[in-house]
Amino acid sequence: MKDLTFETMIAVFEEIFGRGLFWAMVAAAVLVTLAWLYVLVRDRSLGMRQFLIAQLFMPVGAVLAVWFVLVMTESHLSDIGGPIDVIVLLGIAAMGAVGGAILVYTVERLVLRRGADQ
Repeated sequence: MKDLTFETMIAVFEEIFGRGLFWAMVAAAVLVTLAWLYVLVRDRSLGMRQFLIAQLFMPVGAVLAVWFVLVMTESHLSDIGGPIDVIVLLGIAAMGAVGGAILVYTVERLVLRRGADQ
C-alpha cells in the first residue's frame, strides 16, 4: 500500500467489518448526526441535564467501541504490539465515547422532549 487514499480506507473498513455492516454503520452514524442536528435546531440550546447524563455514558461508549472492534477483528488486548496500536485503540475509544454521548443526548431529547433546562 503505497498511497493512503479515501478509497483505500473504505476498502480496508469493508474488509474488516464486511460490506453490509460497514455501510449500515455509516447509515446509522448519518441518521444519528441528522437527528442530533434536528434536536439542536429545534431546541435552540443544549439541555444541560440531558447533556450531563449523556457525558456520563461516554465511558460506556468508549468500552463498547473498543470491544466491538476487537470482536470484529478477532483480536485481543494482548495483541497490542506497539505505540501505534495504542494510539489507534485510544482513537477508537474517543470516537465511541463521543458517538455514545451524542446518541444518548439525542434519544433523551427526542423521547423525553422536555424544556431546555430540565
